[in-house]
Amino acid sequence: MRAHRACAADDDRRRQRRHGNDGDRRLTPLPGVRHANTVTRPTGFGRTRAPYTRAVVYLDYAATTPMYPEAMAAMLPFQKDAFGNPSGAHAAARTAKTALEEARERVAEALGAAPAEVVLTGGGTEADNLAVKGAARAARAAGVGDGVVTTAFEHKGVLAPCDRLEREGFRVARVPVDGAGIVDLGALEAALDERTVVVSVMLVNNEVGTIQPLDAVAELVRARAPRAALHTDAVQAVPWLDVATVAAPADLVSVSAHKFGGPKGVGALARRRDTPLQPLIEGGGQEWGLRSGTANVAGAVGMAEALRITAQRRDAEVARIAPLRDRLAAGLAARVPGCFVNGDPNHKIAGNCHVGFTDVEAETLLVALDRDGMCAAAGSSCTSGATEPSHVLAAMGVARDAALASIRLSLGYASTDADVDMALDVIPRAVGQLRPAVTASR
Repeated sequence: MRAHRACAADDDRRRQRRHGNDGDRRLTPLPGVRHANTVTRPTGFGRTRAPYTRAVVYLDYAATTPMYPEAMAAMLPFQKDAFGNPSGAHAAARTAKTALEEARERVAEALGAAPAEVVLTGGGTEADNLAVKGAARAARAAGVGDGVVTTAFEHKGVLAPCDRLEREGFRVARVPVDGAGIVDLGALEAALDERTVVVSVMLVNNEVGTIQPLDAVAELVRARAPRAALHTDAVQAVPWLDVATVAAPADLVSVSAHKFGGPKGVGALARRRDTPLQPLIEGGGQEWGLRSGTANVAGAVGMAEALRITAQRRDAEVARIAPLRDRLAAGLAARVPGCFVNGDPNHKIAGNCHVGFTDVEAETLLVALDRDGMCAAAGSSCTSGATEPSHVLAAMGVARDAALASIRLSLGYASTDADVDMALDVIPRAVGQLRPAVTASR
């Protein structure tokens, strides 16, 4: 425990040296901004400091979402009383097994799959890995081929498995995207051949929010690489698109519960049309032998309930959130000289506002926003804090300086007009305070 506390203290000191923050983060707010909400710092593991008062505007729904209260309530019985292992043979196990299979049925319906086609996973990254590596290895073992095709701006949950497959001797092509954030279909067509076994094109980009033309992608794959399994990472799509319909052409579809009001640590892979897969995790043979290990019953129940609520409210939420996002983008453009937008605004999900500000470093801006109680991100949450520009923006041809000046503001089901009002007050003020310092340092 002493070693853990020492490490935590070292981490705190490093953060203070990097950002100039005092230890308890009682930071000076930007002038004119009122702090209202109370946020309690977690206790335990050495973090015993008192609560502090800050106004919190959460604009990082692409990273994760707050859980729906209904999803939390649905999970509780399976964490408290009905805690049996669904692989067992007694009454407690049967109760858990029934809940697990009912949850699987709900997930299958939302993804346009049969219950037997749904593999429950530990999240979106695991689902991506199982889809890409599992399908490629199964195809090569069957002598079908050795080609893997993806795009240059996929989530690292797809790109890293592709890197691994390349080291295993697979031919991997990374297709470019255009400046608007849409896959280059001509380049995709050229990359496909009869020995291509996996094609992975995300449904919605996790950084700039652009929706990919999956129907057109599928048409090319069927024509040029008929043996290939088409995978789509739909992790960012669920709150905004009917995945059962939009991702219908895909053989493999990955989702993650915490992106749509469910718990962290649980996701699913829809494996349609009996697409062959090799497992990544071997053991007791759960999940049709594709994902061994004791099932997360409570997580599956929470994911299913969050999916039900999301599907029920999706149309109304898209209609409500899109004008908020548009007002945010237009307001920043009007208030901040040198503001620019990344990604085609006409082909984006409703909750994504990806903007940049010339002569401002995104990481420095995010620290300033955090000091004033605003949560946002630069690039994917998986690579937050990186000093290199986003690989997504680089793939889109965004200049290095512009990429390093860009942030992602993402809205979700709890976003309000008041959040946008505060953002339109805080962000221009913060940019204005940072620009003189940037200019003076040159």
